[in-house]
Amino acid sequence: MTSIAVTGHANITDASRPLIGEALVSRLARHPAAELTGLSCLAAGADRVFADAVLAVGARLVAVIPSWDYRERMVDPGHADEFDRLYRAAAEIKVMPYRRTTPDAYAAANRVLLGRADLLIAVWDGGEGGRGGTADVVATAQAHGLPVEIVWPAGSERRDVKRAPRR
Repeated sequence: MTSIAVTGHANITDASRPLIGEALVSRLARHPAAELTGLSCLAAGADRVFADAVLAVGARLVAVIPSWDYRERMVDPGHADEFDRLYRAAAEIKVMPYRRTTPDAYAAANRVLLGRADLLIAVWDGGEGGRGGTADVVATAQAHGLPVEIVWPAGSERRDVKRAPRR
């Protein structure tokens, strides 16, 4: 059995979704579907594209939800149908023991993802970020010896990227 977790940008553009989805399906299809589990927090953007790719290749999806109020507080009402569809499709759902979505809840979800994974796929443009962001999760995985594969196909973009000035 191979378990692959995802981390990635929530703010990928709509035009980037099919590019990233194709790249993810290609990566996941390297593994026999019956022996593959994909782990995702079902966050907007990369997490949901990954979850769709896991289902597209016929693998098992595990949803790791940061808190009990996650859907209510963090899922945009315009994308609730997508979240609900993926949530229902998950073979296993693990909800962190937090009533409210907080940085600690996200950190706990990331620990579960990394702790259960044999590989981390990062849908990442290589940019820096804050605590619990994609760059932080990648660094944590690497520090613990977990293999990381970066997926950022040519033409992929994020919306509203605010970057700190480089020194």
